[in-house]
Amino acid sequence: MVDTAPQARRNSGLLLALLAFAQFIVATDYNIVYVALPDIGNALGFTAQSLQWVVSAYAVAFGGFLLLGGRMVDRLGAKRIFLAGLTIFGLACLVGGFATDPSVLITARAVQGFGGALLSPATLTLINIRFEEGPSRNKALMVWGSAGSGGLAVGALLGGVLTNSFGWQWVLWVLVPMALLAVVAAPSVLGADQRFPSQSSGFDVPGAALATIGSSLLVLGLVSGPETGWGSLRAAGSIVAGVVVLAVFVLVENRTKDPVVPLRMFRNRSLVTAILVILVFQSALGGSYYLFTNYMQGVLGYSALQAGLAFVPLTVISMFASLKLAGILLGKWGPRNTLFVGMLVNGVGMVVLALSMANHASFWALLPGLVVWGIGGGVTFPAMFVCAASGVAPSEAGVASALATASQQVGGAGGLAILVAIATSGLDLSSGAAPAVSAVADGLRTAMWIGGAASVLGGLLAFTLPKPGAAAGAAAGDEADTEVPVISH
Repeated sequence: MVDTAPQARRNSGLLLALLAFAQFIVATDYNIVYVALPDIGNALGFTAQSLQWVVSAYAVAFGGFLLLGGRMVDRLGAKRIFLAGLTIFGLACLVGGFATDPSVLITARAVQGFGGALLSPATLTLINIRFEEGPSRNKALMVWGSAGSGGLAVGALLGGVLTNSFGWQWVLWVLVPMALLAVVAAPSVLGADQRFPSQSSGFDVPGAALATIGSSLLVLGLVSGPETGWGSLRAAGSIVAGVVVLAVFVLVENRTKDPVVPLRMFRNRSLVTAILVILVFQSALGGSYYLFTNYMQGVLGYSALQAGLAFVPLTVISMFASLKLAGILLGKWGPRNTLFVGMLVNGVGMVVLALSMANHASFWALLPGLVVWGIGGGVTFPAMFVCAASGVAPSEAGVASALATASQQVGGAGGLAILVAIATSGLDLSSGAAPAVSAVADGLRTAMWIGGAASVLGGLLAFTLPKPGAAAGAAAGDEADTEVPVISH
């Protein structure tokens, strides 16, 4: 008899490499545009107020279409939506690089966000249905999370290098061959889409429309607050309108035979806990990345490229913690305790970093806080998504992935807005004069330790998960938090 195990391992390795590469592309895009914004504004004639839409257009479309993308994955197949998302994402990058006026670039960035909203839940779904729950899936999520950390670092560095050497267009064009490579490899690596007996061919059009409109309005309000003020129609009005539309969405879903988001999924305690923890974690993470970048450039006087290099130790440590340490802790403690410890260490690292910012500390004085922060974040990230996938039916893996990713987007936008508001609350910006460096440093430091405290408190949510060894409940959400064998890498 022929031993098929080596071939199966090779196929599994190729699949994981492709999915990790897709996550790397999305994560690279998250940071790569920031450094190029001044050049984009000068080249295309953006105003100071409109330039933020190069970032916000992507964020609004990405966050707004996630639930729709997740349900499309469940209905049409993860492979098909994975390919569609990559293709749309790559084409939008190509068009955006050729833009000669602001409207074309903003439209391209919105389309790029739509592609990301298809790609992200498809990637997570493929991990959740192609890798068996337990050690195999945990390992896959660790590699996937590590690829995301690497993408964030590469984006920050590559954005500076490409903008300085070749022009802002290349921060978009460099993503085109990456997407093309993944599209070419995907058909043979992914194989045929899996079909599950419980899947329906129906589609809840009203629910999909309400989910997209409500999510888009909510994200629009959150990303607009720091620019227009929280009392403005765009910020407060969009947030209120988004909440109202999402409330109507819940009512509609409760009466729909085949809903976009089956409400019974919220009886899954692991999924609900993961959504809440992701919301808190990403709120602290997204805002703190911005705070740290501004401290390096606005207080220490680093260039954009130097600020990008300052993220390298954080990223390398986070990748190592995701690949190695998270597996050991999940094996010994299970997701419940691993998630709590990860959030605790993540928050402590941010607080240590904030304390190190006193007296305009140099980068080397900040390094201990970065190390602790990186360890905590690296452990927390895969543990969150292990919980999000636990006990989810394969036919609903797409919408579960979309819910988890949507909480990332809302948390990131909301956390950035809140922490920036805290950081600038003590500054006098009305005169138009640049605020004193010491005042800027004080504001950044205060916001950083508040973000760290929020992470520590958010870690307590992990205790809503079932204890290791507890009996599985009758409801889908009462899955036992069983121990996971140590993962070998």
